[in-house]
Amino acid sequence: MELTTKYLGMTLKNPLVPSSSPLTDDLATIKRLEDAGAAAVVLPSLFEEQIRLEQHQLDHHLEYFTNAYAESLTFFPDMGQYSIGPEQYLDKIRAAKESVEIPVIGSLNGTTTGGWIEYARQIERAGADALELNIYYIPTDAEITSAEVEALYIGILAAVKSSVSLPVAVKLSPYFSSTANMARKLVAAGAAGLVLFNRFYQPDIDINELEVVPRLTLSSSYEMRLPLRWVALLFGQVKADFAITGGVHTYEDVLKGMMVGAKVTMMASELLMSGAERISTILREITQWMEEHEYESIEQMQGSMSQLHIADPSTFERANYMKVLASWRPDPAGRGYQR
Repeated sequence: MELTTKYLGMTLKNPLVPSSSPLTDDLATIKRLEDAGAAAVVLPSLFEEQIRLEQHQLDHHLEYFTNAYAESLTFFPDMGQYSIGPEQYLDKIRAAKESVEIPVIGSLNGTTTGGWIEYARQIERAGADALELNIYYIPTDAEITSAEVEALYIGILAAVKSSVSLPVAVKLSPYFSSTANMARKLVAAGAAGLVLFNRFYQPDIDINELEVVPRLTLSSSYEMRLPLRWVALLFGQVKADFAITGGVHTYEDVLKGMMVGAKVTMMASELLMSGAERISTILREITQWMEEHEYESIEQMQGSMSQLHIADPSTFERANYMKVLASWRPDPAGRGYQR
């Protein structure tokens, strides 16, 4: 079975990529991920706030609910406790590149061009094979329009893209009013790939201590349905390499991602729960399934179940919503839902 896939100009040995998580923050674990069969790794994000902390230029963004980002479990502004500083981050890229043969993808997380441009250059010089922009912005000001939010994303991407030659992917939020149009704008601005979607950890309330607290909840396969649907819709009309992240746990999840048109599926929660060696099991199961169903390659199935190629394209749109509602039946045993 031919498991190779192409993502951001790189030929990867399979479509399984560990996404940004504590696992990819440790060099020994990155080696274990490679040994288990990982095709590439995305390092944890270097946060804009870390760069500004080093430069002693923290601003009002630290006052807002920016505790709800995907890769940190503590509150701002105590960024000194989060992960590593910018220089150590660059050292980690160099060390990873010297230690493993698979591609190493750097990640930047922030909301302004600021220090991003210079650190994007430095990440490239450190040897990263690609760069993922994790733009997380909460427009808390009611005067800010959706057009201004979109312009912020486009401006950051354009500024970074103009400063580096390595391929850049953008990790998107699912909350744009027109996801398809935004995807097209990002590709026009230079994005080689789109990662769908950023999984934000929302703050919770401790009703006894009367505090806002972070809550870490690992994903489930159910959460993959949102990016699965959007990749299926965007495939063929937006010329980008799609990555699905959030909810990828099983070989079935990986195969579904390929069938709707993704080039890679990114995994974190499953590896955090089951360990790096889980990758080898999933790859073995993918190969077995492909043999049983007479698939010769991953490329053969990519996009085969996208909206572009299925018999009834409306199943990815409102028709699916109506069918789901109509599928409910009361359970005679009184347990609620019945198919």
